[in-house]
Amino acid sequence: MTEPDSLPQDGRQFAPATARNRDPILAILKRVLPPEGTVLEIASGTGEHAVYFAQNLEPRYWLPSDPAPDQRVSVNAWAAKEPCDRLQPPLNIDVTQKSWPVERILPSPPITAIVAINMIHIAPWQACLGLMAGAGRILRPGHVLYLYGPFMRGGVHTAPSNASFDEMLQSQDPRWGVRDMEDVVDAARAQGLDLTEIIEMPVNNLSLAFKRL
Repeated sequence: MTEPDSLPQDGRQFAPATARNRDPILAILKRVLPPEGTVLEIASGTGEHAVYFAQNLEPRYWLPSDPAPDQRVSVNAWAAKEPCDRLQPPLNIDVTQKSWPVERILPSPPITAIVAINMIHIAPWQACLGLMAGAGRILRPGHVLYLYGPFMRGGVHTAPSNASFDEMLQSQDPRWGVRDMEDVVDAARAQGLDLTEIIEMPVNNLSLAFKRL
């Protein structure tokens, strides 16, 4: 989830971090995602990641989602600007709900992975718990949950820039903030998701890959 940088007339929004992080993330996704199926993206934000990954992760399908109407408008605008038959229309998914739309109307092909990029720190902790609960309900054994973003480790920030970022987030909303990786792993484990990889990423971020047990 990212804050838009601008809103052009066609509805597309831009997040400056996307151009910096999309290729490092893509390299990890190519390696950790199941080879086929639909990848459900939670909190797609501007939609820039969605169009880029849909174009570069065939034969997988990419299913974006976001609870914010203006973000879904941006996803659709990006899809119109850069068409890809592997990119599906965005859904309205609020992860804190006990049931998601994809549980009532099953995507085709079936969901084999869930991806959340820069989401859990720009949301209340309840959203992280909801994400894990939804992943536990939807993913089958061997399927993948992938998270990207800044994390504390052992309750300590890994870089001064992350500590400053955490302060800034909490000044915007005290429910937001950089999460402790161990808390996230515990929440995942409670839903049958096992941490399989921790990958150091540029600018003091981490990729976390989980598999459904």
